[in-house]
Amino acid sequence: MATTAPNPLQPPNFRSVKSLSESSALISIPSTYTFATDPIQLLAFDPKHSIPIIDFSLLTSSNPRQRSKIIRELDQACQEWGFFMVINHGVTESLMKGMIDACRGFFDLTEEEKREFQGTDVLSPIRCGTSFNATVDQILFWRDFLKVFVHPQFCSPSKPAGFRFHSHVIPEDELCFDYICCHYSELCLEYTKIIRKVVGELLRGISNNLGLEEGYIDKAMNMDSGLQILTANLYPPCPQPEEAMGMPPHSDHGLLTLFIQNGVGGLQVQHKGKWFDVNPTPNSILVNTGDHLEVLSNGKYKSVLHRAVVNNKTTRMSLVVTNGPSLDTVVEPAPKLSHPPMYVGMTYKEYLQHQQGNKLDGKTCLDRVRIRTM
Repeated sequence: MATTAPNPLQPPNFRSVKSLSESSALISIPSTYTFATDPIQLLAFDPKHSIPIIDFSLLTSSNPRQRSKIIRELDQACQEWGFFMVINHGVTESLMKGMIDACRGFFDLTEEEKREFQGTDVLSPIRCGTSFNATVDQILFWRDFLKVFVHPQFCSPSKPAGFRFHSHVIPEDELCFDYICCHYSELCLEYTKIIRKVVGELLRGISNNLGLEEGYIDKAMNMDSGLQILTANLYPPCPQPEEAMGMPPHSDHGLLTLFIQNGVGGLQVQHKGKWFDVNPTPNSILVNTGDHLEVLSNGKYKSVLHRAVVNNKTTRMSLVVTNGPSLDTVVEPAPKLSHPPMYVGMTYKEYLQHQQGNKLDGKTCLDRVRIRTM
């Protein structure tokens, strides 16, 4: 009888947090999910509307004065927060909701069905699992995930049935749940295309603010073949939310990360050493700067630390799109900004393999390319 080869990315007794959370016998969380964290470190504050808001319609405006003003605001947001909300971005509310609902359908698959998509490598184009890297995480995170490469090659799971590709246009007035479940690929393809357009405009503004040609980042990072990863995160209700963590403090690989959520809070960002709750404006897209923007800008724009906390009442979902250069691109400080260089060059692929294949811990991966000064 043939035996199934062990999966290097998930332990043999793999079980999703969703199934654990739905167990009628669950009263307290298993010790493998318990974080020994200083309660003071769990405190978070209300930012009181101080998180920057970027009006995307002004960024694409034909009015030079309006565009110049919003580009300056983008510079301030990247320098002071490394995090901002984008409004008037062109993604319809129905498309955003459709994406969240469709990804929920994947998490509703049986454990056996989801195991088909565990992947065997951190660069597997379709990969689902629990925690971050369950084979090396000493304490597991209260999180299930699905990661899909959507550019330069568009991939999509074959289950549930709606994840298969259909090649006709989606009627905007038919975005009911049943239709969404039958046409996920079109939704995802449309959504990620629009996100790439938004990212392109943001990077042009950022290039401008760095004193580079507007198209510099696009060309230097080979964004035409850049890697875009869509990650759906599921954070089920947790009976002891103060003892668990959805995701620990970390920064993202790539240039810019864009994400939306299902209306349930839990995202926190670090600003000037304090943690702040993120309460996004309705229908906005949240954006944070990534490690490779920090490298390319030679430290002018720092990647931001953020984390996900959980609750005991309702399921939180977030949909994250990471936008990076092509895998073979060597990311290093732009020559015009390298006086002196603060980081060494490394291919995006090598960086990604290291970060995704090890324990997630703050910005330790970025430290590998940081040049130490005496």
